[in-house]
Amino acid sequence: MIAIKAMPLTIMITGGSGFVGASLAIYLKRSMQSARVIALDNLKRRGSELNLVRLQQGGVEFLHADIRLISDVDVVDSLDIIIDCAAEPSVLAGYNESPKYIVDTNLGGTINCLEIARQHGAQFIFVSTSRVYSTSSLQKILLKESDTRFEIASNQLEAGVTGDGINENFSLAGARSMYGASKFASEILVTEYADMYDMQTVINRSGVIAGPWQMGKFDQGIIGFWVAQHCFQGALRYLGFNGTGKQVRDILHIADFCRLIELQIEHASRVRGQTFNVGGGLDNAVSLLELTTLCQKATGKRISIESIAAQRPGDVPIYVTDNRNVYEHLGWKPEIALEKIIADVVEWCDTNKEMLQPVLGI
Repeated sequence: MIAIKAMPLTIMITGGSGFVGASLAIYLKRSMQSARVIALDNLKRRGSELNLVRLQQGGVEFLHADIRLISDVDVVDSLDIIIDCAAEPSVLAGYNESPKYIVDTNLGGTINCLEIARQHGAQFIFVSTSRVYSTSSLQKILLKESDTRFEIASNQLEAGVTGDGINENFSLAGARSMYGASKFASEILVTEYADMYDMQTVINRSGVIAGPWQMGKFDQGIIGFWVAQHCFQGALRYLGFNGTGKQVRDILHIADFCRLIELQIEHASRVRGQTFNVGGGLDNAVSLLELTTLCQKATGKRISIESIAAQRPGDVPIYVTDNRNVYEHLGWKPEIALEKIIADVVEWCDTNKEMLQPVLGI
């Protein structure tokens, strides 16, 4: 056991009944048994209420709260760490509707959390997103095309693109989506708070995270969504890029992400002020077409998949994380292979079929 596990820490996790937040809260409470772990969530996302029993069984305190209200965040006398996982996470959020909720939650909520962290002298760990990078720049990445996927070509014109994927030097100039913009604005505030108030902060620009208990939807949580549709014999669509399903993302198991956060707590001074790209990396990169084959193999089922050539706003053909920076700081890299990620989600779906089908609408 690492030394920090014996420390009487108080850890607050926002978005604490969501997929990432709840998984992280349970993981940290199990790992740091003496710690007080508090999960805050407004339970807006359908399915988040299903995590309440898990949190209770895991020894995590749950508070029904809204981070848009600073009074809902200012709830403890002593606080050592805030992990901000709360967000409206859909890239499509804000299109054809008011962006007020997403901005108030993703930016205003983070400001409230930063202010409470400042008052307590707490470490602040921010769960950001790879979607802070410029959409137009991501769309300009030079590609080569195989039978089943797009791949990053050599001799790139854009800075921050390597043979291993996208690193932290990739362009932040240009539009990205209301989701990405609200997260990027939050990153700027995290950096300013760290500098002005001498706070311990770290930013994680995460890609696609997956695993059991992810209530996936078509616009967020794509791995959980894709696997569940196969398990329960729903229907899917290849959207954009001529309906080929060749768009690629790298996938990170939630357990690997939780392990990273634990390391960032243990080595807070080492990662202080850092921003990391965090994802499954090249070994865990997969196209939708390839994901379909893996799901068919894991479930033994085939389902209808429609091809639609037109792209959605903000879609990009490829995003793969270059994890080199976080590896150099912490020695962290993903350990759980893509096939295991899918197998874990399949097992979870099969075990919880009656609970999940109404929530997922399948």
